[in-house]
Amino acid sequence: MESPSYGGIIQKYRACLPVGKGTTVVSLLEGNTPLVCAPRLARWLELPEDALLLKIEGMNPTGSFKDRGMTVAVSKALEAGARGILCASTGNTAASAAAYAARAGLRCAVLLPEGGVAAGKLAAALMHGASVIALRGSFDAALALAQRVAQEDGWTLVNSVNPSRIQGQKTAAFEIIEALGRAPDFQFMPVGNAGNITAYWLGYREWHAALKKGLPKMMGVQAKGAAPLVLGRPVAHPKTVASAIRIGRPASWAAALKAKEESGGMIAAVSDAEILSAWRRLAREEGVFCEPASAAGVAGLIRFARGGGFHRMDASKRKALRIVCILTGHGLKDPDAPAALRFRRRTVDPDLRAVSSALNALK
Repeated sequence: MESPSYGGIIQKYRACLPVGKGTTVVSLLEGNTPLVCAPRLARWLELPEDALLLKIEGMNPTGSFKDRGMTVAVSKALEAGARGILCASTGNTAASAAAYAARAGLRCAVLLPEGGVAAGKLAAALMHGASVIALRGSFDAALALAQRVAQEDGWTLVNSVNPSRIQGQKTAAFEIIEALGRAPDFQFMPVGNAGNITAYWLGYREWHAALKKGLPKMMGVQAKGAAPLVLGRPVAHPKTVASAIRIGRPASWAAALKAKEESGGMIAAVSDAEILSAWRRLAREEGVFCEPASAAGVAGLIRFARGGGFHRMDASKRKALRIVCILTGHGLKDPDAPAALRFRRRTVDPDLRAVSSALNALK
């Protein structure tokens, strides 16, 4: 059987990643995710129809952007002869770490905040054979403990504080540039532990250094109940429906602020109601089902656009505008979240008249 032409991000971007000839690549063919136009949302925001694009990272093997960093981190852990890999997680990192550990034949241990992880993410970690430990505390407490265990017991920590994670995640910026022929003008994205905005900015800066072309404004978005970067202080008890960004002390705090400042962007906060509204709009109007945290970036875009953020641009620049929203995880990662919304549903008898009556009632 011939090898697939696409072999994952390490095969494609090896020259830009910290791997050598002796690195055994652990891959599930991550990356190469779609960049999809969102014309109906663009029209609603009074933007050019082709201005808005969605980077659908939920199409990665375990359903989230974490796989980009995990392939590099686990490959390097295997190369170093690690005892096993360890992470703290609100869900997506756990699922990704467990899958790549299984692929590599490594042990995987996961520390989770009790009751703070969506069912789809926990199920994946368990199915891939991870040892899961639930803590009576926050993600931030779990990460602090994971860092101590890694230092003292010889495990390799694969959270985004591991630089290999950032290196792998930067490849999403490369893919966006390849698809557009340039960097976007604006990039909106959710911010939790802040490793992803850090990684994208690294990718864009590396491309800019090589080709001397433009850079995007990095527009990070947090939930109001978990917005330490906006408040300028840690949040002891973060609260939001968007569990993936329910983090009160981001590990990449300084790097995220640097990305914002160097790019001329912003980091803003949106309410849970705004997140849920954007989440539903994406699914109903663009056919894209993401997890609630992914919709935080879109909610930030909506607030910025409705507040006249793009209308201050001159007409020629607006016509050529390119905006990318990063959707970090698939909607099926959080199967219980739709219960927060109200849907119309009827139960009828299995006959033609009852079904026809129900359909007519929906008009």
